[in-house]
Amino acid sequence: MAKELKTIGVLTSGGDAPGMNAAIRGVVRTAIARGLKVKGIKKGYQGLLNEEIIDMETKHVSDIIQRGGTILGTARSMEFKTAEGQEKGAEICRKHGIDGVVVIGGDGSYRGAQKLSQLGINTIGIPGTIDLDISCTEYTIGFDTAVNTAMQAIDKVKDTSSSHERCSIIEVMGRNAGYIALWCGIANGAEDILLPERYDYNEQNIINNIISNRKRGKTHHIIINAEGIGHSTSMARRIEAATGIETRATILGYMQRGGCPTARDRYYASIMGSYAVDILLQGKTNRVVGYQHGEFVDFDIEEALQMNKGIDEYEFEVSKVLAI
Repeated sequence: MAKELKTIGVLTSGGDAPGMNAAIRGVVRTAIARGLKVKGIKKGYQGLLNEEIIDMETKHVSDIIQRGGTILGTARSMEFKTAEGQEKGAEICRKHGIDGVVVIGGDGSYRGAQKLSQLGINTIGIPGTIDLDISCTEYTIGFDTAVNTAMQAIDKVKDTSSSHERCSIIEVMGRNAGYIALWCGIANGAEDILLPERYDYNEQNIINNIISNRKRGKTHHIIINAEGIGHSTSMARRIEAATGIETRATILGYMQRGGCPTARDRYYASIMGSYAVDILLQGKTNRVVGYQHGEFVDFDIEEALQMNKGIDEYEFEVSKVLAI
């Protein structure tokens, strides 16, 4: 390395995700074990610009692995999207002796990390998003917890839908990606799954399916609707008018971001936090940590951002077969 790494910073950016605290813990404890100092940057890139920077010791990450959210806080920063804001952020890193930064967040957070790297601050990204929409990795921190939270909620809605012989449209998060919807659709035995990547906006097909299922004796009809499609309430009104069947919309919303992370989210996030520190020590920068084919790997940020990720065609076809 051109410069010996002595101090690293860690921040969480964008939407919070269960397991982020486990990643923070992995970064802090691994860095200290490797002889580094650690600075916690509060409230993401905006906190960096505001110099909300604290020293972190192992005690600061005790008893956090089971907690949802992020102890460092997170915020969106329009200022950091500007060249002036990025220059200011890099200067603040240098002012506080921060040689490298671990950024835990989604693709927007990686663009910020990329800019810091170009300005001389070594950066590593860790995929923290419940949406599972980071193309270079099969796993993102928080997805497993979010999909289990949604699944359990949908089971409860399904019970009451059967009791009242209703149709229920349940909207799950995921931004423009349909992974939470697909997983819940299969795991909850939904009759229809609406994904941004596949939906043709032909509501008549859904209406026909509801009527056909009711004639076969089905006492409920569950539609999992992805956030990227949305408009669940107005859709429910149209379906009820067309079918004569009581139809209700349930938007699960931000409950999917919270709660105790699952074992998988705790475990993978911990390993990713440690991995990020170790590749920083190898002199790497402008990299994103990922998980592929059973291994933890890393990619150039630009390469990762250019990758395309879509819904697996076979899995989507299976979801339709199982809904019959």
